[in-house]
Amino acid sequence: MDIELEWHDDVAVATWNAGDNRFNPDSLGRLNEILDEVEAREGPAAFVLTGSGKFFSNGLDLDRFESAPHELGITLRLLEVLLGRIMVFNTYTVCAINGHAFAGGALLSAPFDQRIMREDRGFWCLPEIDLKMPFTDGLYAGLAGHIPAPGLAEAMLTARRYSATEALAAGIITGVASEDQLLDHAIGLAQTMASKDRSLLVTTKEQLFGDLARRTGYQR
Repeated sequence: MDIELEWHDDVAVATWNAGDNRFNPDSLGRLNEILDEVEAREGPAAFVLTGSGKFFSNGLDLDRFESAPHELGITLRLLEVLLGRIMVFNTYTVCAINGHAFAGGALLSAPFDQRIMREDRGFWCLPEIDLKMPFTDGLYAGLAGHIPAPGLAEAMLTARRYSATEALAAGIITGVASEDQLLDHAIGLAQTMASKDRSLLVTTKEQLFGDLARRTGYQR
């Protein structure tokens, strides 16, 4: 599998191992399968997503869509709904951004409760304005729950490439860590939240983000 799931005590860690980790119906389907497994687990749980190597994710699988153009719209719709699902997921969530997070990769990181980025390598970037690709309302909703409006406006309007330090200052991420400490730090943060009452966690997330999650098209 290109996306592997391992449990570290009560923390589910999904690691994407497909090079630049691009979005298509297969990869997004696999992410939803993993979330299904985590969601169904009884008792304490939390969720961490990370990549491997140079990229966290480089966004849409444009090479694949050249030969299967009908999959582009499907993929965008699946991504919208996935963002909503993560936003109100029934465990605490942590994204360990191990490398470049561009376009869809940046979008995927946004709805996590904590977003920790490798401090010495990688950029976080929303290049859609330069690519002349407008954000759908659902994609915007996935960004707007956790990223403060001024930082999000700059990111969307300028296509700026943020280093970890710059992303932290803009409120795009919540912490930084060295390469060798990134995953352990993310797992540690998740573990501290794994024992929280999951039904109450969902209720609180619905209060905070439910309207935005529904704008993505996600329905629990």
